[in-house]
Formats: sequence, structure tokens, C-alpha cells
Amino acid sequence: MESRTAVVILNYNGESMLTRFLPSVVEHTPDARIVVADNGSTDNSVSAVRTAFPTVEVLELGENYGFAEGYNRALAQIDATYYVLLNSDVEVTPRWLSPLVELLDNNSAVAACQPKILACNNRTHFEYAGASGGFIDAYGYPFCRGRIFDTVEEDKGQYDAPCHIFWATGAALAVRSDVFRSAGGFDGRFFAHMEEIDLCWRIRARGCGIMAVPSSVVYHVGGATLQKSNPRKTYLNFRNNLLLLYKNLPAAHLHRVMRVRCLLDLLAAIKFLVAGEWGNFKAVLRARRDFARMKKDFAPSRDENQSLATNEKPAGMCGFSILWRYYARGKRYFSQYMINGL
Repeated sequence: MESRTAVVILNYNGESMLTRFLPSVVEHTPDARIVVADNGSTDNSVSAVRTAFPTVEVLELGENYGFAEGYNRALAQIDATYYVLLNSDVEVTPRWLSPLVELLDNNSAVAACQPKILACNNRTHFEYAGASGGFIDAYGYPFCRGRIFDTVEEDKGQYDAPCHIFWATGAALAVRSDVFRSAGGFDGRFFAHMEEIDLCWRIRARGCGIMAVPSSVVYHVGGATLQKSNPRKTYLNFRNNLLLLYKNLPAAHLHRVMRVRCLLDLLAAIKFLVAGEWGNFKAVLRARRDFARMKKDFAPSRDENQSLATNEKPAGMCGFSILWRYYARGKRYFSQYMINGL
């Protein structure tokens, strides 16, 4: 039987996070189906949830498919009007879900939305992964209302207006189930990182909107699976960012952007090398190598995305370099960019 809203938490060896944060989800989400989808955990996650949270459904996937394919496989088994993807390290607040559902109920042109994401360990500030809504610059670099690169702003209500955005964070993503399916879901080949930006790009290119709804507030730990400086995370971010550009950029923009990115990635690798971060240096080079090797396998996806896009221009990309404005011009805060939504 179809449920109206299903809150789905993907888990891999996250017993401590579930024990800490699932109580808030159960307490503050009375009107939704709550499902923990387990990616083949080897700890006591599954038994802990079944013992302590009998109202929470457990869906065992059998192995670790990563964030992207794990969610694809879990959601394929869940009937609901709206999916709400929620990280296991997220603390929700009273009535957090209502504004998200109400927005989707009342705006048929909006396919997905996210709450305001604050840092669980620094609760007056935004959290890195999503803040108050995501954007992307002309060369594929993501940034947020409330977070640009390592500058994370204090939340003073400056981004509390609902806003059309380019991408919504996968840490807390509400999406229409039919749009998720028709857009092809996450690209499982990404494994983890950037998969939500790729999905949102496809959704936007096909004519649907994505919004931030700051009246809904959650707190996110962030980095619970891979720490920020982890070379594996560096590799996935660089490789997947190149893949999402290749998949989604219109032909008129692709070659120019990729030429610039080749130079920028080289500069990033050199910066890691000079800083003595040998693992991250190698991760960038390996990401470039693997992107070149994998590109041919993504050509059919690129052709499909271009054929289904409703416009020839990139759907909502900002027309400037965030690197230049941030580092050369010293614009550290989103409010300095004169972006009022897409």
C-alpha cells in the first residue's frame, strides 16, 4: 500500500548515529512512514533499530551499494507519493517535515526541496553539506546559501526566505517519487558524492523546480562517513564532478568548460602537493585519469539527458567563476553575489 510520505534513512555501519539521531526522527515525524535501508552493515545497526525502534521499518539490501545505488534499490521497494532522503547523522526538529510536504502539495512545478541545514556541533552556523540551498558556478563548482568553500556563515536569518535553487542536498532531500523515477534516480556509478547535484540538474533541465524551505530546520553532523580531508572523498568529488559536467552540459558549453577544468584541476593537484597532502594530490590525478577512461560509458546518459532537456543553456548555472570571486575578489559570503534564486 502506498504511503503519502516515506522518510528513508540509508545506513552503513551507523549504529552510533542511528542510536543518537533516530529518536528525534521518530518523535518529530508522526505522520510518515520511516524506513532504515541497510547497505549490508557488519555492525549491530539492524538489530539495534529493530530492538529500540519497533515502529521503524528495516529494509536490508544485503551489501554496500554506496549512497547512490543504495538509495535506488531501497526506493524501488517503497511506494510513496514523496520520498524524503535523510542522512543517519541528522537531528530533526518539531514540524520539520510539514513545510517540505506543504510546499510540494501546493506547487506542482516544484519537484524537490530541502530544509535549512545547520551544524549539529556548532548549532548557530550553517552546515557544509547544503546549508540553505545549493548553486553551481560556470565551471561546476558547487556552493550554498550560507557556505562557500570553507567559509561557513552564522545563521542570522539572512537566508530564511524560500528560494529556487540549483541543487538540494542529499542529506535531507524531499522529492516527488514519480519525478525521481522518471529522471532515472541517482546515477549508481557515482557511488557517493555529487549524485544529488547530478539528479537535480536532470530534474531542472527537464523543466521542474527545486527549492530551499528554511522554515524547516534540521541539524547535520556531516563527514560521518568520510572525513573532509580523506583522499577517497577527494577522488570521488573530483571524478564525479567531471562526470556530472560531461553528462549534463549542453554541447555549446562542454568543450570550453572542460578545457578550463583541466587547468583548474591541475592547479588543485599542485596545491595539494605543495601542502604535503600526497594522498589528495594522487586522488586528483586518479580522478582525472578515471574520468577519461569512464567517459565513453557515460555517453548514452549524456545523449539521453540532452535529448530530454527543455532548453539549450545550462539550466540555472551561475555565469561566473566562484573560484575567481572567492579567492581573487575576496567575496566570501553568498549575500555578496546578488543571487536571488533561479
